[in-house]
Amino acid sequence: MRAFDVVKAVALATALAAPVGAAAQGLFAPAVTVNGSAVTNYELDQRAKLLAAFNTPGDLGAEARKQLVEEKLKLQELNSAGMQLTEEGLEAAMAEFAQRANLSLDAFLAQLATQGVARETLRDFVRVNASWRDYIRRRYGSGVDVSEAEIDAALARTGGPESVELLLSEIIIPAPPPRAAAAMARAEAISKLRSTAAFEAEARAVSALPSRAQGGRLDWAALSDYPAGLHGLLLSLEPGEVTPPIPIRNGVALFQLRDIREAPQAPAAIAEIDYAQFAIPGAGTAQAQALAEAARIDGLVDTCDDLYGVAKGLPEERLVRQSVAPAALPQDLGLELARLDPNEASWNLSQDGTLFFTMLCSRTPVAAEGVDRESVRNRLLSQKLSARADILLAELRAQARIGQ
Repeated sequence: MRAFDVVKAVALATALAAPVGAAAQGLFAPAVTVNGSAVTNYELDQRAKLLAAFNTPGDLGAEARKQLVEEKLKLQELNSAGMQLTEEGLEAAMAEFAQRANLSLDAFLAQLATQGVARETLRDFVRVNASWRDYIRRRYGSGVDVSEAEIDAALARTGGPESVELLLSEIIIPAPPPRAAAAMARAEAISKLRSTAAFEAEARAVSALPSRAQGGRLDWAALSDYPAGLHGLLLSLEPGEVTPPIPIRNGVALFQLRDIREAPQAPAAIAEIDYAQFAIPGAGTAQAQALAEAARIDGLVDTCDDLYGVAKGLPEERLVRQSVAPAALPQDLGLELARLDPNEASWNLSQDGTLFFTMLCSRTPVAAEGVDRESVRNRLLSQKLSARADILLAELRAQARIGQ
């Protein structure tokens, strides 16, 4: 090769290499330092992509920066305390995290990879936050207690569980005797889901309720609207978790918690529920005719009293109206009435070839009683630990040297 050609080749190679090297240098350059430890542009980019994969709202760049600075502070505190998650513990924590999306860890990582998120990014995210959670429990758990007086004060402020509102999704799988085992097996599989999208898909596929059209989603409702026997179970759920299968007459029910909040104004506990049921023969053998008759009756009545006109001249047992304590209701009827407002009707229940036009007449409130104090204790304990963690993180941030 002539000398002139050599010079040209070297110049071309240098020109091509320079931008790549500069880009790589910029990508891994520090974007911010925390006590001398760098958060790189690459980490910021990866965290923003991870947040996007989690459908996080807001300014993802700003949130990525905030999280990574806080995680540097957490990691430095964990190192000082000698807290390190073992490799086995880390793999288990990552698998548990993936399970929330109803995926295996490998499948979850493959999905993240399609969105440009590296395995190490999830690994670092889980490592710090799982270790921090354990550290807070170890550091403060023995010194944090909830007294009976605090539980009393909390109940006085909120009115007990009646002040709690739940955002649930529901599924009821029909389970007549020939299909009971198959229905329970399907329900067991659904109960392990942690993804709202997966639960909604199952609701559309198997639920017998009209709510299946919207993936089983229900509106906000007071805890007190649901059967008292389910209060502890529903309060024990974390968002995304599903109840174990709940056997009901000729069916299996499941609920997924989407959110929980305190009611702006606590509704009173319910002492008595007044309801009516009008029996329509033909469920199963003549389902279409029975459903059409129920829809016709719904167009005729505005209140429970109007059902007496519908039942006029028919055998007395066709119309039943009762006022009972919520605890005295069969679970399937209690769940059905929980969905209804006064003078609203449904026709989802059936038994032995009979469809029941069910109408809620009224709910009679009383002062709150029968409070689940252990649920209140756990909630207050969680709040105290979270507050301690926030204070510690604020102190670490105040003492830190954070540079651009």
